Amino acid sequence: QVQLVESGGGLVQPGGSLRLSCAASRNIFDFNDMGWYRQAPGKQRDLVASINVGGSTNYADSVKGRFTISRDNAGNTVALQMNTLKPEDTAIYYCYARILRHYSWGPGTQVTVSS
Repeated sequence: QVQLVESGGGLVQPGGSLRLSCAASRNIFDFNDMGWYRQAPGKQRDLVASINVGGSTNYADSVKGRFTISRDNAGNTVALQMNTLKPEDTAIYYCYARILRHYSWGPGTQVTVSS
C-alpha cells in the first residue's frame, strides 16, 4: 500500500507554466514506474508521462517538448514540469505508482488553462 498526494495544480493562462508534485508514503524505487495521468470532463483517463525505476521516461505525443517528468532520487517525490500550457491541457491530473499490475492513485489535482 502507498499513499500518493498531488500538489501544484491551479489556474494558469495559455502559454504559462505549472509544476505538479507527487509525494509518496514510501520509497519511489519500490515501484516499477510512477507518473501522471489526466482526465478531462467527458473523456477517458490518459497517460501523460511516466518514469520507470531505471530512469527512462515516456510522454504522450501531445505533451512532448512541453512537459518534463523528474524524480527526487534521495526522496519520495515525482514532479511534472508543464510549460507552454494550452487550454486543451485542462484536466484533473492524477499521480500513479505501479508494482506489476497493481496501480495506486492519488486523489488528483485540477489544472485549468484559461485566459
